[in-house]
Amino acid sequence: MIDSHVHLDDPRFKENRDQIIQNFDRDGLELVVNIGADLESSRASVDLARKYDKVYAAVGIHPHDASSYSPEVEKELIDLAQDEKVLAIGEIGLDYYYDNSPRDIQKEVFEKQLDLAHRLGLPIVIHTREASKDTFDRIKAHMEKHPQDKVLIHCFSESLEMMREYVKLGCYIALGGAVTFKNARVPKEVALEVPLDRLLLETDCPYLTPEPLRGKRNEPAYVRHVGDFIANLRKINLDDLLDQTARNAKAFYGIQA
Repeated sequence: MIDSHVHLDDPRFKENRDQIIQNFDRDGLELVVNIGADLESSRASVDLARKYDKVYAAVGIHPHDASSYSPEVEKELIDLAQDEKVLAIGEIGLDYYYDNSPRDIQKEVFEKQLDLAHRLGLPIVIHTREASKDTFDRIKAHMEKHPQDKVLIHCFSESLEMMREYVKLGCYIALGGAVTFKNARVPKEVALEVPLDRLLLETDCPYLTPEPLRGKRNEPAYVRHVGDFIANLRKINLDDLLDQTARNAKAFYGIQA
């Protein structure tokens, strides 16, 4: 299994982070990608990747922190991205649910980081919430200019129609614990239809713990519950699904293994 999106640098893992990572073999995890959301977590992601063979990193500024973006921040992201275990720029995008940064600044910083990822030749991990059209329009414009760039929509929560449009652009779709929630009708529709060669699995741990463990702190090993749920939904073999989504994660992130 590959967990394509984790936040193991989160303080909630302080007490047993090392043990969780040391248990990857036992839990059937080939590797995880720890995702940055601001400069501090981007640094921490790179530190974790340097320390552990099975942890890789992405660096970027989440829309919540778009107001913190500056030439100095961008320079440090570029420096961090030189590490061989940094696989992507992310998570970046737009979030109109919380509006922690003004929307015009979010849009500007999103564009800058899309351009940065292209300049660095790195895939792009997208966060979007309550900003469906603006996010899609920017990704579409970017992909029309740079069709070879790779884009992953993390924790996909858009409509079935929007998933189809993203797939037409060549984007990848990541599904996590939310698809297992009882009232998650649209994510289930997406899970049924998304092409298997475009699907990645994730936990977004410590957030969005899947059923039947909802209420607990999420962990990378719980990605199996996401895979099991989708395999049952699609009436396919779990091992086949886990193998395919692992291949997809390697293809997206450019992992040679």
